[in-house]
Amino acid sequence: MKWIAPSLAYLAVGLGLFVFHSAWGALLGFHAAIIGSLLIARPNIPVSSLFKSKDFTWIASSVLLCGSSGFALFFLWDYFGVATDLSVQVKRLGLNSRTWIPFIAYFALVNPFIEEYFWRGYLGSQSRKFHVSDFLYSGFHALILIGRVHVGSILFAFIALALAGWFWRQIVRTDGGLLAPVLGHMAADFTLLTVIYSMTI
Repeated sequence: MKWIAPSLAYLAVGLGLFVFHSAWGALLGFHAAIIGSLLIARPNIPVSSLFKSKDFTWIASSVLLCGSSGFALFFLWDYFGVATDLSVQVKRLGLNSRTWIPFIAYFALVNPFIEEYFWRGYLGSQSRKFHVSDFLYSGFHALILIGRVHVGSILFAFIALALAGWFWRQIVRTDGGLLAPVLGHMAADFTLLTVIYSMTI
């Protein structure tokens, strides 16, 4: 079940984006696949680990480094080969002036807890080297980027997100809790989506 779970998550994102053409459908389906897999697997990882950190330095490092991703996207927007019809694509996915704000709020406040428990908790590893979960975490983002930026940017994002997954996993290995990755993930999600919102609305 442990390595079937990521396939279900990928499938949910793919169906949401390419079959139902719904950002909310992709996100909620992704979360349903993860939570369903976790309920079946019942990993021996306390939920309290999501709120645990022994060293504030890890929290600060995670938030500052990962939060900077949105600022990087803003200043490098023109270099990523963003599709000229991105605003139209986003609207076709159901994100408009009425739905964008709740989407950002849910994505930034809820998604990091679910993802970190899944990718760094359930599928995590104590290895100091790159682990398959780092690449699985990075890979599903490529589905979201297909047709929205050029291929080189998808490859760049894949590498950057694999590094982020590795970085957060090393924090968990050292710090013993998931709070620093959760907060860093929140900062990344919020800043990135805020930039996309500002550029497309």
